[in-house]
Formats: sequence, C-alpha cells, structure tokens
Amino acid sequence: MQTALNHCLEKGDKYVEPEHFRLMINCAEICQSCTNFLLGGSTFTEEICTVCADICEACALSCEMIGDMEDCVRICRECSVSCRDIAQAANA
Repeated sequence: MQTALNHCLEKGDKYVEPEHFRLMINCAEICQSCTNFLLGGSTFTEEICTVCADICEACALSCEMIGDMEDCVRICRECSVSCRDIAQAANA
C-alpha cells in the first residue's frame, strides 16, 4: 500500500495506469485479508493463501514490467512463496 500511495502516485505516468494501480491495491488488500484469516485460524486458510500467492505474483510481474520497482517485486515474490508454503501446510 505504501508503494502504491507514495512511490506510484508521486511518479505518475505508467505507475498509475489503472490496471497496474488497481493490482497494487488488490495485492495490499489480499495480503491484509490473508493475515486476518491466518490470525483467526480460518478453515479457508488454504484457499485465501493460494489466491494471495497468485495476486502477489501478478503484482510482482506488473511492477517488474513498469520498472524502477525492485523492492516491490522482491517483496511480492517473497510473499507469494510464503503464501504457497502456508497453503501447502494447511492442506497437509
């Protein structure tokens, strides 16, 4: 959320194109929701973590294509891997 609301808004141009900017907001929101599901011990942990991983990976790809967003790319990819690991553990 910080990157979207600070870095992207300040840079403007391609950083705030609707598809990219919406994806950044979606990514931040699903990460927060995923955290809430985990903290609450939800029976839907596997599903929400899988969706979170997919959205984080999509956000990483979008940020990579935009350029000058290396930190966001790295963090989104780390989150994607963590979410997939949690989803697999929940399925076990």
